[in-house]
Amino acid sequence: MEKKQAKRTGRKPKTDPADYKFSFRLNAQERGKFEKLFLESGARDRTIFIKKSIFSEQLKVIKVDKVSMDYYIRLGEFYRQFQAIGNNYNQVVRAVQKNFGDKRAMSLLYKLEKATLELILLNKRIMALTKEYEQKWLQR
Repeated sequence: MEKKQAKRTGRKPKTDPADYKFSFRLNAQERGKFEKLFLESGARDRTIFIKKSIFSEQLKVIKVDKVSMDYYIRLGEFYRQFQAIGNNYNQVVRAVQKNFGDKRAMSLLYKLEKATLELILLNKRIMALTKEYEQKWLQR
């Protein structure tokens, strides 16, 4: 009679398992430096970080400038407000033309046009400041 082979369960064994373990000790100052380097590298875990460091593989260091990130988030919010103003602008022009006489509509539209020109100048100033900020602080 033939024996039925039992069905194997669990994960498949690795072809090249890491069977060797090494350990080392660090003092407080070395540990602080190690943790700083580990966090800057962006490695998923300390084992990968240590292996790449030992075998001289290239480590990625990602530095996030929180001030720049906050600036660009606020700039994005500002852009969305400009889009909303543009939408409201079109609705106001339609409502003014529909609900007021020609003379009154022209005077209101003139005031709206002056406010729009101020917004355009403000937008140009913001773009100039953003370019200046990028050139001065975001070195690529």
